[in-house]
Amino acid sequence: MKTSALLLALSLMAQAPAADLGHTATEFRLEVSLPYAQVAPLFGALAEQKWAPDWRPQFVYPLPAADQEGSVFKVEHCSQSSIWITTVFNLPGGHIQYVYLLNNLLITRIDILLTKEDSYRTGVSVTYERTVLDAAATDHLRHLAKRDAEAGPEWQAALHSYAAKVKSHGALSG
Repeated sequence: MKTSALLLALSLMAQAPAADLGHTATEFRLEVSLPYAQVAPLFGALAEQKWAPDWRPQFVYPLPAADQEGSVFKVEHCSQSSIWITTVFNLPGGHIQYVYLLNNLLITRIDILLTKEDSYRTGVSVTYERTVLDAAATDHLRHLAKRDAEAGPEWQAALHSYAAKVKSHGALSG
């Protein structure tokens, strides 16, 4: 399934015009005050809903929904529609990756790397790479890149709040 998801993403990229319409890469890092075993699953599309209340993926595969490599889901946000593929879901290796297509205008790769800092802290590195497929999305690319650069503190706050909730209840809860 991993190979077919990557082939689909490459096929979509190949449909882009030859001209360089725009590409951005943005990275941020954060730390979560929970053990790695509790943090790593939180970056699956389904489990992310535990700490990101506005995140509502609509799974196409698998059904019932599950966080796994090869999963496919849709996300509707405002008037925008995107189709996502989980291209890597390796919790033991600390690597999760998504590729998504937004309105046939822009393709994004989100690469998440997790590290066990110690028994109670997990490091998270997030890289967004975005490529314009249609000149009409160039301004939107710039807007998203700016938002990506500012996302670290938002993710940190949401995960901090979730960690506090988990610690106060003594176990993972939804």
